[in-house]
Amino acid sequence: MQILDGKKVSEDIKNEIAAEVQKMKANGEKVPHLAAIIVGNDGASLTYVSSKVKACERVGFESTLIKMPSTTSETELLKKIKELNEDDDIDGFIVQLPLPEQIDTQHILMSIDPSKDVDGFHPENFGKMALDMSTFIPATPFGILELLERYGVETQGKHTVVIGRSHIVGRPMSILMGRKGFPGNSTVTLTHSFTKNIAQITTQADIIITALGVPNYLKAEMIKDDAVVIDVGITRVADEADPRGYHITGDVDFEHVSKKASFITPVPGGVGPMTIAMLLKNTLLAREQKQLRIE
Repeated sequence: MQILDGKKVSEDIKNEIAAEVQKMKANGEKVPHLAAIIVGNDGASLTYVSSKVKACERVGFESTLIKMPSTTSETELLKKIKELNEDDDIDGFIVQLPLPEQIDTQHILMSIDPSKDVDGFHPENFGKMALDMSTFIPATPFGILELLERYGVETQGKHTVVIGRSHIVGRPMSILMGRKGFPGNSTVTLTHSFTKNIAQITTQADIIITALGVPNYLKAEMIKDDAVVIDVGITRVADEADPRGYHITGDVDFEHVSKKASFITPVPGGVGPMTIAMLLKNTLLAREQKQLRIE
């Protein structure tokens, strides 16, 4: 069994991006600028956005964090997005999800300029991804692809089972794993809450990607020997023995599944760090594409 170490790979990627930024600075070029909007005071979202800002500092990007109160109206948020769309200094930006209930998330995502949509959630970018065109790939799926590639995990001709059909992870992963190229060229089964007898399907899988958010859902008896297991789930579970009062766990019963798997991602330290690294990579791509348009 080999650990797919997202923490290590994400550091490698950040080092590579930092080197690119140093070249830009040496050539007198403007460095990439990533902005993030957060609405409200959700603790997990604030922590996540703060880590994105720190990652920008780490690689030499400029960053802007825009905090808006939980009472923000959809009109006010749309106005702020319009400002960022029109700001030539901003190369890419994200709107941190989830949003308060008074705001239509889909309306917000569609209002973002696709050329600055470094989260890869805009329908235009999602459509390009589905058609194998060059575009921004959502950061978490992008990170999974990068892990598979850097560890040389064979995907061609394999049976990939994706558990969960969210627009952020499950659905894009099902498309990307079936695309031509590497990683890809696998036969994909997309499972969800209405799928019957999931264990019968997962025991046939060469690669399992689970993004449910259900702690320890995937058990050892649900996988075959030497399966590749990618755990996207991350849940806080109450734990009085932990000084924080909780511990972090994924969708996979790691202790037992790891004894059968050939490759597996840990939680934490697997897919999570990769998501931020690939957001930075998308921002660098946005900056490069803007330069091409200018030239």
